[in-house]
Formats: sequence, C-alpha cells, structure tokens
Amino acid sequence: MSETSFTPRVFSGIQPSGNLHLGNYLGAIKRFVDMQGSDFETVYCMVDLHAITVWQNPQDLMRSTRELCAGFIASGIDPEQSILINQSQVPEHAQLAWIFNCVARMGWMQRMTQFKDKAGKNSQNASLGLFAYPALMAADILVYHATHVPVGEDQKQHLELTRDIAAKFNHDYDTDFFPMTEPVIEGAATRVMSLRDGSKKMSKSDASDASRINMTDDADTLAKKIRKAKTDPDALPSEAKGLEGRPEARNLINIYAALNDQSVDAVLSEVGGKQFGEFKPLLADLAVAKLAPIAAEMARLMNDQTEIDRILARGAERARAITAPILRKTYDIVGMVPPAAL
Repeated sequence: MSETSFTPRVFSGIQPSGNLHLGNYLGAIKRFVDMQGSDFETVYCMVDLHAITVWQNPQDLMRSTRELCAGFIASGIDPEQSILINQSQVPEHAQLAWIFNCVARMGWMQRMTQFKDKAGKNSQNASLGLFAYPALMAADILVYHATHVPVGEDQKQHLELTRDIAAKFNHDYDTDFFPMTEPVIEGAATRVMSLRDGSKKMSKSDASDASRINMTDDADTLAKKIRKAKTDPDALPSEAKGLEGRPEARNLINIYAALNDQSVDAVLSEVGGKQFGEFKPLLADLAVAKLAPIAAEMARLMNDQTEIDRILARGAERARAITAPILRKTYDIVGMVPPAAL
C-alpha cells in the first residue's frame, strides 16, 4: 500500500474541559468548519479520555462534553457531513493506543514538553495517563488513517511523535499500513491572547472573566468586554509591521481579521489611522454578528441534551465503520487474534 492510496481524511479533537472561549473557536473550531465539505472526510472528536489524565469532577466532565458537542454544532459542524464523536464511545481509540504504547519508546515520551509543563516539578505524582497520552493521541489519529490534522504550534511535537510511531510500526512489521499524517497550520488568530494582557494566551483559567470572550456570552456581554479590552493610546497602523511591540493592538486586529476571514494587512488597510474608540465598536459589532448566534444555538442544544446524545451515538456508529476494520487489520499484522465482533 502506498501513501497515495489513503483516503484524504482530517481528524482533530478538543478536550471537554469546560468554558469554551474565543481562542477555542478561532484557533480550532472555526478551522474545522472551514475544512468541512472540502476535499477531505472530516472527523471531529471530544477527547474525554485525554481529559481524565488529570482528575475531573464527573458531573462537570459530562456537562462539558455535551457543551463542547453543542459548541461544535452551533459553530457550523454538520454531524451528517462530518463525523462528530465522543472519544470514549469509540473503543478502538483505546485499543490501538495500547499497541502504540508498545511501539513508542520511553525516550520519546520523556522529550514531550507538554508533559513537563503539565506535570511540573512533582512529576512523580502525575498520572501514567498524562505521561503516555501522546500514544493515545497517535491512536486517535491513526485509527482513522487520518492524512491531515489541523494543529496549533503547541501540538506540532505530538504530531511528529504520531509520525514516529507510524513509521516504527510500519518498519517493525514490514508494512505501509499507517500513513505519515501531515499537519495543517493556518489562520490569522491561531493564538488568541487575553483581552487584559496581550502577552498572555486567552485562557479559561484566568481569574478575570473580562480577559476572555466565552462562546456562551450574549451580545451585551460581548460588546462590553470588547469595549473594556486593554489597548494603547496610539492610532492603528496601516501596515502589520506597525503592530510590533503593541501586543494588545495586534490581538484585537488578529481577532477582527479571523472573525471576518481577512488578512491582517487587509484589515489595516481599512482601519489604519483610526483610534481604538473608533475601531472597538466595529470589532464589537462583528463579534456580536458572528458569535451571538452561536451562543444562542448552544443554549438551545444544552436544553435538549437527548438530541446531543443521539448525535453522538450516531457519530460513534459511523466512526466504528472506519475504525473497526483498521483495528482488525492492525491485530492481524501484529499477530493478535481479533474478536469476532471486530
């Protein structure tokens, strides 16, 4: 099998950790929507198995998983056009992850910078799952034979590990069964910064709710947060190089560009010379137009959780039509007798 024979397929996932915000939308979900209906099959996932690598309140995790599903759908993910799944409902993810645990090397895992960041100085008390989860991430991708993954810069190392695992499996078993998945990195605002400090990433964990735009914020709250966002006293430049050393200005321009599907240069050609007192109302109107309908639809879906559960059950059924044959073939390659159900 050659690499060109793989079905063009995109896989990506987001942890259901609650409090979806603009960074999640512009950095990931909006790009998922844009890739839908293109030249790829698209599979999008709520990665709850990854979420429990650190302790989660069970009721919060269940609610956050459904809320993330609502966020996907409200943002434009069509669960008929894309496969929309909850990771734990497709058991082949975890089954392939164990095989990849046996393919990946300890040294590879020890180089993962995100484990060092998340575990901190007390790494001996971190869960084994937190250490090993890059192998599960590789399984998430490769159990679909995904050829492309939209990733942020902070996930490039994990995708490189996925490629390493695929290459080692293929080499060890003298096969070309798993593809060399390619990253897709694009977008003007893949890193959305805090509205209170343009040098820090927008985060759900920031103590100030004014630092972020939540996907559940209504129109009045959106406008108020943008109106109060930190800026500087200078007028906006007409070219991108004029944003250097101005993190808050760069952040607001990036947000406008991403929401309006424009380049930064195109936005600055229109608003260059304006003070923030003129620009912020334009950004607020745009944000309300784009985001308030998403919040309203999320609220509707969260009031009908049986619809969410039905969509996820259907997504799991469609996903397993892909993953079960791939796992069966993996078992065959490794020399494991597959159960009749696979």
